[in-house]
Amino acid sequence: MGTITGNSASTLEPSAVDAAASTKRATPQHPSHDLPDEPLVIIQPSKTWAAFSFRELWEYRGLLYFLVWRDLKVRYKQTALGMAWVVLQPLLTTVVFTLFLGRVVGVRVEGTPYPLFVFAGMLPWTFFMGAVSSSSNSLVGNAHLITKVYFPRALIPIAAVAARLPDFAISFIILVGLGFYYRAAWGWNILMLPVCIVLVMLLALAIGMATSALNVKYRDVGVMIPLLLQLWMFASPVVYPVSMVPQGWRRLYALNPLVGIIEGFRVSVLGGDFDWAALAVSALITLALFVYAAFSFRRMETHFADIV
Repeated sequence: MGTITGNSASTLEPSAVDAAASTKRATPQHPSHDLPDEPLVIIQPSKTWAAFSFRELWEYRGLLYFLVWRDLKVRYKQTALGMAWVVLQPLLTTVVFTLFLGRVVGVRVEGTPYPLFVFAGMLPWTFFMGAVSSSSNSLVGNAHLITKVYFPRALIPIAAVAARLPDFAISFIILVGLGFYYRAAWGWNILMLPVCIVLVMLLALAIGMATSALNVKYRDVGVMIPLLLQLWMFASPVVYPVSMVPQGWRRLYALNPLVGIIEGFRVSVLGGDFDWAALAVSALITLALFVYAAFSFRRMETHFADIV
């Protein structure tokens, strides 16, 4: 029995070795995947202006549409009056200023009823104020998106400004109705209206991009913006005509880009003579601010996900 057992062991031993070798060949050897000490790809803004890619913004236009639609839904989702607030805000403000400035103080405007004058100034100002307020807090309010996925960060303040356009369109219909009621002098000046609308959009976007980027690092910006907007309103010809500004101060006063834009908008819809010099100054300052804000935003966005 011992001999047979020994022979069996010696006979089976090569088969066991072959099976072990076969199993070893069949089992793939996985090399260890250790992470490198440095990242293989670093996503960061370029140092050139050409890096502000409008093509990339266009590729993410679906996300822009979603952000605009979300802002509109969130703003009016649980309101009793809904979109009526779009009309009530400039309309009630116009009534208040008409009573106190038009009747009590006695502010007079040549050739235009004071309520129509104020509402025509409140319309672009309300859009500008709402767009700057929303865009300045847009990056902080979308921190959950910034820290999780990549997309052009400029889409967030752009969406905040674009979400105010439906409000502007609805209020403009009210302005047209008031114009017919007061028999405003419609004319060829209306052709300049798109230019003024584009300028106020670019100005709001420039201020919004700059303040939203700063607000990520310095939260004081979010507290400071409402105060600055209140002061900016009274430094702009919203409820009073430019003719009330002393002649010696008008050149300095025209450096406020909203002066030429609001006056140009008002003349476009109510008639009158354009102050082409003030409008040109406003356009140049707006374009310069937009270029600077876009460049600064592009350079600062590399740190948004780390700080926000």
